[in-house]
Amino acid sequence: MSEDDDGSTRRGVAAPRAPTTIEVMSQTFPRLPDVEQKLFNYGPLYLAGNAAFRRHSIAKQLYRRLLNVSHARVATSLPMAVIPFITTAAFYSAAVSLPLLSGTLDCPSCALIRGALVGAVVGGVYPVLLALPVNGNALRSPSTLSRPVLRKMRPVFVLQALFGTYLSSRHFDTYKKLVELASFSEEISD
Repeated sequence: MSEDDDGSTRRGVAAPRAPTTIEVMSQTFPRLPDVEQKLFNYGPLYLAGNAAFRRHSIAKQLYRRLLNVSHARVATSLPMAVIPFITTAAFYSAAVSLPLLSGTLDCPSCALIRGALVGAVVGGVYPVLLALPVNGNALRSPSTLSRPVLRKMRPVFVLQALFGTYLSSRHFDTYKKLVELASFSEEISD
């Protein structure tokens, strides 16, 4: 019997394939404690909620004071809070959570840096930049308009980066536990 390129035989009997890393991780994920599962599942949403509602509200309020804008508070704030929420959750999942589950991100410092960058840039700077066109004045330069707001928002950016770093460190700890559980289950099955 000869084998084809994909490992199956010519008579239609497929050779058993080895499970991928993401399949092994998803099979061992339910064996984690509930706290770890919830943090891994809902952590990006906490980071996104923090970025969208708190950070954007502060930036929006600072721009409103700077430009003396007093109309359409809810109409401009609601969509500008939802967009950073969705993008922060998506970026964190794409940059940290999914690579950890797929096994392509196994460096702790890389995970921390990715979490910090997503927290600071996507969760901190991005909502401020989104608030600029809504409140921006065509006669004023965006850089001179944003400079005092960005200066006041520095502590907020640092806190968002620290929150992203903390979350990614906890996600990496969960990843290490998943790897240990997966290797322990492989030892038992052998």
